[in-house]
Amino acid sequence: MTSDIYSALLVLIMALITVFLRVLPFIIFRNQDKTPAWVKYLGKVLPQAIIGMLVIYCLRTISFTSVPFGIPEIISCAVVAVLQFWKNNTVLSIVAGTVMYMILIQLVFAA
Repeated sequence: MTSDIYSALLVLIMALITVFLRVLPFIIFRNQDKTPAWVKYLGKVLPQAIIGMLVIYCLRTISFTSVPFGIPEIISCAVVAVLQFWKNNTVLSIVAGTVMYMILIQLVFAA
């Protein structure tokens, strides 16, 4: 088996497992009346907790003692926060924040 076929099969298997894991809760809890309270609770609190952990993970390496002093990250986070409160559109907020960060580090604060 060539490495290209092996790689394609590997990606296909990973994609199928990912789809299966995403669909599994909907199969298990088809009837909303039988969904345990703890699963409903986790469905409400985990998205915010995961976003919070991702923010901390992304901002953990900011150095406020060397150039650019975390300015691109702070501006990008502000853009995300303002857009989220204003438009309440998560995709718009994330895309705009990412684009803002890339513009800042590539064009404004480029070394």
